[in-house]
Amino acid sequence: MEKFKLEILFHIIGIGSASGLIYKNNSLLIIGDNSGFLYEYQLDSKELQRHPLLENPIENTPKKDKADFEAIAYFGDSLYVFGSGSTANRNKMIQLNDADKKIIATHDLTDLYAVMQNFGEINPEDFNIEGATYNGQNWYLLNRGNGISNKNVLFTIAGKNLTNDFQILSNAYKLPKIKGVRSSFTDAILVDDTLYFLATAEDTQSTYDDGEVLGSLIGSIDLKTMKINFTQKISDTHKFEGLTLYANSKEKIEFLICEDNDTEVLETYIYKLSFSKQ
Repeated sequence: MEKFKLEILFHIIGIGSASGLIYKNNSLLIIGDNSGFLYEYQLDSKELQRHPLLENPIENTPKKDKADFEAIAYFGDSLYVFGSGSTANRNKMIQLNDADKKIIATHDLTDLYAVMQNFGEINPEDFNIEGATYNGQNWYLLNRGNGISNKNVLFTIAGKNLTNDFQILSNAYKLPKIKGVRSSFTDAILVDDTLYFLATAEDTQSTYDDGEVLGSLIGSIDLKTMKINFTQKISDTHKFEGLTLYANSKEKIEFLICEDNDTEVLETYIYKLSFSKQ
């Protein structure tokens, strides 16, 4: 996949630091790592709704206090929003009803994240979950390797739940460099037996502090072999952090992606990324 087209599709006022999105039923579900809300944007009416993920939610939460919601997934009638696990107060998973976006349950993933760190040989200061997807049998969670050790790890998790009955497999990846800096996972989406992922190069060795953005790429992993199929740089300047499938045909595949602008400005751009299959 070398021929691609990247274009701005939507400009949404009211959402900042977008970190994950889902395209579903002609609407976008978007989370921001600074925010305590799930945003629902109707593509036809351009209406934006806010659904609380926390008690007394606010936008532009101070960095030391934020839940750092970095990943969103769905299956069946439920939506799942994950905290990154990069600090002790970022270990929540919120489960919501897809129909009305009401909270079903709030899960503490402290034990799961500790086992993942041990199993993936990731130090706590290098742990940073930024992507999640689910197929009803397995969860796929991605650790962003933007810490000192550059641990880009794909975790495959099976079991009855994510709190006390799970089994874990892990696969580590050495992703390409952009301008001399190793890129790191920022999101993923499952399409059949292929996991498409985003990765960004950011000039920092911290999962907490931001750095200069050097560009982003897309790639895919064959879940049967756990090997990378391809990678393709798609930007020299953007920090893309959210990925969702938009359309898939014999001729081309299209994704929607969002950007974390690392500011308190409440606006976001949604881009369409198209690849020809010919």
